[in-house]
Amino acid sequence: MRTISVGIILLLTAVAVVLGVTVFLTTCVQREGEVMNEETEAILIPGAGDLTITVVYDNNPYKQGLETAWGFSAYITGPEKTILFDSGGDGSILLSNMEKLAVEPNKIDIVVLSHIHGDHTGGLESFLERNPDVAVYLPESFPAKFKHKVQAQGAKVVEVEQAMKICANVHSTGQLGRWIKEQSLIIRTERGLIVITGCAHPGIVKIVNAAKDFVKDDILLVMGGFHLEWASRGKIEKIISSFKQSGVRYAGPCHCTGEKARSLFEKHFGKNYIGVGAGRIITMADLQ
Repeated sequence: MRTISVGIILLLTAVAVVLGVTVFLTTCVQREGEVMNEETEAILIPGAGDLTITVVYDNNPYKQGLETAWGFSAYITGPEKTILFDSGGDGSILLSNMEKLAVEPNKIDIVVLSHIHGDHTGGLESFLERNPDVAVYLPESFPAKFKHKVQAQGAKVVEVEQAMKICANVHSTGQLGRWIKEQSLIIRTERGLIVITGCAHPGIVKIVNAAKDFVKDDILLVMGGFHLEWASRGKIEKIISSFKQSGVRYAGPCHCTGEKARSLFEKHFGKNYIGVGAGRIITMADLQ
């Protein structure tokens, strides 16, 4: 009887050890996987190649027949998930421009909102009426009332505080800035990083540096609102110089950048300046 009891104890001990080792190894693999996703993705996963960015909402015109209004929104295909970055200020204009550009709301998987201002979030309610089956990535600092309203429409809310991976080759800078918290989008391509900004309230140079720090790669393109509408010529040229020093190859300022700044960027970037407005479609062929 004593021999049987000892045998059972030894058997149970062996089972416990095996289970413990299995849990430990599983945990290690998960943690290692998380590190690999952030730090060695460039080695393990090819960058997004067949990438298309369609500007569906902007206050600058580009393609005839589309409505323009103050705000910004871009539709991104090519990564493993289809993304809408910001939603403009008016839902009817957003959906109208989407229809004219053959962008189907129900094909979008993820919505990323840069910051709380209405010219970037105003179209979300109308969009969610067409497609509530999305994950909405928004800064953690958004009001609870806004988050609850998004959830009430059936969407999943993902709160962003620190820099994070959204899907393969797509990351958020995390919420930056002291007063107006804002996140920007980072897309890793085979030729470098594409950084898309909403309004760049934290400072466009700070955003570019944050993108490079989180995803260790060169910057291929920075596009979106640069928040330079009322900036002096000296400040704008200093920012352009910083872009050049950081190795930014292409610049596509729009929305709140202002005509003076857009003209200066075009002057300094020449053929590497990307004109951006409502209806502009950017592919990797534009970024040779």
